[in-house]
Amino acid sequence: MTFRDRDDAGRRLADKLSGKPFDRPVVLALPRGGVPVAAHVADRLGAPLEVFVARKIGAPGQPEFGIGAIAEGDDLIIETRDARRLGISGARMRALAAAERRELNRRVETYRGTVDLPDLEDRDVILVDDGLATGVTAEAALRALRRHRPQRLILAVPVCPPETARRLTGIADQVIAVESQPGMGSIGSWYENFTQTSDEQVVALLATRRPRQAEIAVPGGGSVYGDLESPPDPVGVVLFAHGSGSSRNSPRNRHVARALRRRGLATLLMDLLTETEELQDAATGSLRFDIELLADRLDLAREWLSDQASTAGLPLGCFGASTGAAAALICAARAADQVSAVVSRGGRPDLAGNALRQVSAPTLLIVGGRDEVVLDLNRQALEQLSGPKRLEVVDGAGHLFEEPGALDEVARLSGDWLIDHLAQRPSVSNRA
Repeated sequence: MTFRDRDDAGRRLADKLSGKPFDRPVVLALPRGGVPVAAHVADRLGAPLEVFVARKIGAPGQPEFGIGAIAEGDDLIIETRDARRLGISGARMRALAAAERRELNRRVETYRGTVDLPDLEDRDVILVDDGLATGVTAEAALRALRRHRPQRLILAVPVCPPETARRLTGIADQVIAVESQPGMGSIGSWYENFTQTSDEQVVALLATRRPRQAEIAVPGGGSVYGDLESPPDPVGVVLFAHGSGSSRNSPRNRHVARALRRRGLATLLMDLLTETEELQDAATGSLRFDIELLADRLDLAREWLSDQASTAGLPLGCFGASTGAAAALICAARAADQVSAVVSRGGRPDLAGNALRQVSAPTLLIVGGRDEVVLDLNRQALEQLSGPKRLEVVDGAGHLFEEPGALDEVARLSGDWLIDHLAQRPSVSNRA
């Protein structure tokens, strides 16, 4: 026995994956047993966690003896050599698959309900199970996931025989296992505690790790939306304000947010304009520079956070990019007793105007060394800030920090600053 239980296996698998370069990773778990393992991987990577359901097809009269597998969203039936050896006809296999399909659909409904599978296209997808023997169920899942056109498809498990790993490497881009030895025997023999994971446990683990959408009504009609994601037991929450022409789906802000969640911070990425206002702004370009309006919307998001059981009382930080940085600074000036720290990435703090002198929260300004005009504006704004402050210049980076390693440096600097000023502050009410 190598693993105490699935939690122990998940932590050790997360250790093996930690530090590897992933591009916008999504962690998918094969339920049921793969979910508690995958939860630790998702937490370590700061990635979203979801289930992807596949089912083994058992031999007639021997349901534990797998002769095939199916997966959600795909009509393909994977057959093993044993199915052919037993003389299972195509019609018989389809009948067996149909029975398993009913259970598969029940599990999709139970575990996801109306929640959609995340968009997997051009992202690194990490499929996790609690261990593999023949790997036929994982094969069905991998082949189905290929239809979603991920950038990379990685299979990660605590235990897997080397022959299974070699076969599945032809389907996945990479197979990663903590333990892989010839003649490994059953998966359960590698666990001290291998009791079955229940549907209720799966649902509970997913509920605490799924992004939660904020819908906030605004004066005059309409709503703005945000995505709240949190690691277990967060030490603070960071409210993101995107820049002009961007949205809460900004890959740069999401990259930074993921890094912050790995360090124990919850994140709320907000759209600051309603859908109608977005259309108006696309035509005129006027609203994205209405800093007072953007700051008002951030205030509403701050109040929303104070009403949520998962974030009420957590120390609050603001992260702004471009014009969103000015809105974040105004929000910090208005709520000086609630905002514990501010970070600006390639921001326009100068657009905050007189509010700069009222910002007492520790403020970090991060600018690319090649972004000369914005760098000069940040130097001028730094002089006006009244609280603890620092300007960090990322050498060789432009305005969007697209150069190799530049955005990772932004994430590191932001994380250090926010952890220093949020994690050490006692929990307080964020309500005005």
